[in-house]
Amino acid sequence: MARNKYDVDENLETEFNIKHLTRVMQYVKPYRKEMFITVFLMLVASVAMLLGPILMKQALDDKIPNGDILGLLLLSAIFLVTIIINGVSMRYRIRTMSYIGQNIVYKIREDLFVHLQSLPFTYYDSRPHGKILVRVVNYVNSLSDLLSNGLVNLVTDLFSLIVIIGFMFFIDVKLTVLCLLGLPFLGLAIFILRNAHRKSWQAISAKQSNLNAYIHESIEGMKVTQSFAREEKSLEIFEELGNEYRSTWMTGMRVRSLLWPIIDNISTFTAAFIYVVGVSRLHEGITVGVLIAFISYIGQFWGPIMNLSNFYNSIVTAMAYLERIFETMDEEPLVKNIEGAEDMPMIVGDVVFDHVSFEYEEGQKVLDDVSFHVEPGETIALVGPTGAGKTTIVNLLSRFYNVTEGQVRIDGHDIQKVTLESLRKQMGVMLQDTFIFSGTIMDNIRYGKLDATDEEVMEAAKAVKAHEFIMEMQKGYQTEVNERGTRLSVGQRQLISFARALLADPRILILDEATSSIDTKTEQAVQEGLERLLKGRTSFVIAHRLSTIKNATCIMVIDSQGISEKGTHDELLEQRGKYYQLYKAQNSFLEAI
Repeated sequence: MARNKYDVDENLETEFNIKHLTRVMQYVKPYRKEMFITVFLMLVASVAMLLGPILMKQALDDKIPNGDILGLLLLSAIFLVTIIINGVSMRYRIRTMSYIGQNIVYKIREDLFVHLQSLPFTYYDSRPHGKILVRVVNYVNSLSDLLSNGLVNLVTDLFSLIVIIGFMFFIDVKLTVLCLLGLPFLGLAIFILRNAHRKSWQAISAKQSNLNAYIHESIEGMKVTQSFAREEKSLEIFEELGNEYRSTWMTGMRVRSLLWPIIDNISTFTAAFIYVVGVSRLHEGITVGVLIAFISYIGQFWGPIMNLSNFYNSIVTAMAYLERIFETMDEEPLVKNIEGAEDMPMIVGDVVFDHVSFEYEEGQKVLDDVSFHVEPGETIALVGPTGAGKTTIVNLLSRFYNVTEGQVRIDGHDIQKVTLESLRKQMGVMLQDTFIFSGTIMDNIRYGKLDATDEEVMEAAKAVKAHEFIMEMQKGYQTEVNERGTRLSVGQRQLISFARALLADPRILILDEATSSIDTKTEQAVQEGLERLLKGRTSFVIAHRLSTIKNATCIMVIDSQGISEKGTHDELLEQRGKYYQLYKAQNSFLEAI
């Protein structure tokens, strides 16, 4: 059995790319001032706290042996000030960096969402939506800690490490050199674990994406699952994906956790070695204060190194997510404004397809050398077998896809040379897949024209005969509907979507199977409204139910990659061609039922 898309890992074979971190830094730039202040305060706090062992050395070697109470009180006061400085600086750092980190995360997510809206239909057709969702939510959230704390910690810990080494050299050069002997072992451990860590977190992100995709798909198809009593099989798939994610996560955490005990062991052995060497040198003039102060600095020396290793872990983990985030951002929109594109003037409605060819996949043409001319105000009906290219024609007219060859012109303007927004704002489209957003019925209809008044919304609903069933609902136009309009019948959803398209008052109206799920009684009412609403605007109507398009100005039969027949309803019946056969077959079926 072939593996489904949700069950296929998204493999990334690219090497660790520092450019991803450079791109993240572009989001940090607007907050340079706040970060500079934060880093400065943390450096001051770091120096203040590192004075502790020096103060302790002074107390043990000088003040206590000499009974200098006043000196001890002074050292205590200085130590108290260092604690206060550290506390104030830490509070400022937590508030400021949390604010900066969340703002950056918000901006990355916003840019990602904006880019997703520019991607073509093919992008969404070719991958599970759950795998897109996980990038916008989970992967971006995973960057929060790195951006909120990691960058400041990096600078602060590096500075602290330098200051600590300076103090250690100041106290005793030989002991400092011995302490630094542990660093080569740490470097070797990081080098060995580097690739394993990165690959493990790439695998985790892939398994997380798979699980999220399946959950999203399962929720969308829950009615089908329950209708076919497939809950047990769905649970098996969920458990398999969940176990894969859990197993991969545990493997990744084991690899990630290896660095901490390595550093801890190196620091412990180093401290023990310094104790042995230090005690053996007490007769050489090393004081107890010097030894205690040096041991304190050893503890503080490995602290920043531990933090830097955690930062390294965060960077490697973040890279696994950044690769996928920026992979999405780098996805090239196939349909976009060309350089120098101009706004489309007010549309009159003259449409020309000039030798248009189109293919979704290279070498497999859906349309081949299609040409036709539509005068303003005409209603064009497109009929034909499923997959013949009817929806493709209106998608090309709306420029959801670019033509492979030829030109589509509206009022003499090549639509590939005008801005997408200026084109689509003057077109009303009701797609075959009716989508209702969560919210009120009023808001769903107003989606076609956001500044429309309540009266305008109601007029559009009345025109398509949706007003009656809306008013029968408990709260009328303020009735809340669920995502995808699950509380509404299929026919009701289509009528609301129809009203939404008409409210925009488009110069070109596209109806893709607009009446496919409407009962006969409702269909007759809608036809009355359509006759008035289609008047004066160029319209393209796709319909399998041929009785709804009898009055169209021109009917085009789409078949064999092009237009096989065209004419009025009566003209096509007289030709006794494909349209005649389709119409006869539908009438026979209706008479049979």
